[in-house]
Amino acid sequence: MATAKNSKATAEPGNGRRTLSREDWIRAALKVLEKGGVASVKVDRLATTLKVTRGSFYFHFKGLKDLLAALLAEWRRRNCAPFEALEGRTDLEGTALFRAFRNVWVDEDPFSPALDMAVRDWGRASKEVARAVQGADDHRMGLLRRAFDQMGYDGDEALIRTRVSYFHQIGYYAMAFREPRPERLRYLTIYDDVLTGRPFRESEPC
Repeated sequence: MATAKNSKATAEPGNGRRTLSREDWIRAALKVLEKGGVASVKVDRLATTLKVTRGSFYFHFKGLKDLLAALLAEWRRRNCAPFEALEGRTDLEGTALFRAFRNVWVDEDPFSPALDMAVRDWGRASKEVARAVQGADDHRMGLLRRAFDQMGYDGDEALIRTRVSYFHQIGYYAMAFREPRPERLRYLTIYDDVLTGRPFRESEPC
C-alpha cells in the first residue's frame, strides 16, 4: 500500500492549489541540476518554480540532503543500471557486447548524457559523488575491456581501445555535440569499425 508521503492523491499541508508527488520534485530538481549544477538546487528556488510552498517540499523530503540523495539515486537508475544489466549477460561477447554497450549511450533510453555530465561536475564538489562517478567509470570501462579481450586483443591494445572508445563518447557529450539522429546512426557502423578495428558490417546478422 502506498504511504501518504508518496501518494499523489494525498493533499499536502498548506497547499490548496495543487498536489505534488515526490517524483515531481525530483524531476524539477533534475532539470535544475542539469542546467545550473548542484549549487542551483535550492528548496526555495524549486518551490518558486513549482509555485508551491516550502511545506510541500518537506511533506516529501527530510531536507535538501534527502533530495540530493534522490537525484544521485536517479542517476544510478538511469545511467548506471543499464550498464550493470550487461554484466551477467553470457549471451553477449566481443562485438555483440560492444554493440549492446554503445546502444545504451546512443539510444539515450533511459541513459541521459546531460545528467551524466551534471553528476560529473557535482563530483568536483563532493567526494562521495566523485567516488560514485569513479566507480561507474571503472565498471563501464571494465565491460568495454572485456569486450576487447574477447575480440582477441592483447593487454595493452585492449586497454587503449577501451580508453579511446570510452573517452570518445564522454567527449561527444562533454562538448554538447549534437547531430540529427539519422546522421548519427549512419555514422555508427563507421565509428564501430574504427574504434574496434573490426568490420562490424561483417558481424551484423543477416
